[in-house]
Amino acid sequence: MTKCGKFYILGGELGCGVEAGPQKYLFKTMFKLLLKILRTPSNLISISDEDREQAEVLAVGKKLEDKVKVLFKGSLAIRQVDAGSDNACEQELVALSNSFYDIDRFGIHFVASPKHADMLMVTGPVTRNMAEALKRAYNATPNPKIIVAVGDDAINGGLFKGSYAVQDGVGEVIPVDYCIPGDPPSPKTIICHLLNLLEVVHAKSLSKK
Repeated sequence: MTKCGKFYILGGELGCGVEAGPQKYLFKTMFKLLLKILRTPSNLISISDEDREQAEVLAVGKKLEDKVKVLFKGSLAIRQVDAGSDNACEQELVALSNSFYDIDRFGIHFVASPKHADMLMVTGPVTRNMAEALKRAYNATPNPKIIVAVGDDAINGGLFKGSYAVQDGVGEVIPVDYCIPGDPPSPKTIICHLLNLLEVVHAKSLSKK
């Protein structure tokens, strides 16, 4: 044992006058633990990108849920209409119901008939043979209804604009209230735009009172 100021070197390790017995063992154990803590680069666990996106979706979803409760008594029913899409937007809309986004927990769900819908989400540039079907879906949806064009194709024809086979967008066939741009828009983008449009609907409803 070598004296070094107020401290002692015990078998090559720093001590403070503890020479033998359980106290020596306890001190050495605590000293090793302290060294391990000091040698650890970071004691903070970083949040992965996936966890961060999930937190963002949850934050937007909670706001959506509040708007759905106010405007639709807790249940917003959406009917999706494929008016000649290339299925890119459909894949993103389907993802809204998976375990990651799970919009059902916020009171939003897709229905099989426009008769049960509060909102129509239309995808595709509206091919000529789908124009009549889209009009029928629009007429079957009870008022007040919200019509949303999802994706660049539905907004103005997108890649197919000017083709003899399409109508160059949903707005050329039925009235459109809101547009969600993208080619295709991601599920997160769709959720954020849904919140924005419900905030607009809520503001309009308040202005009418």
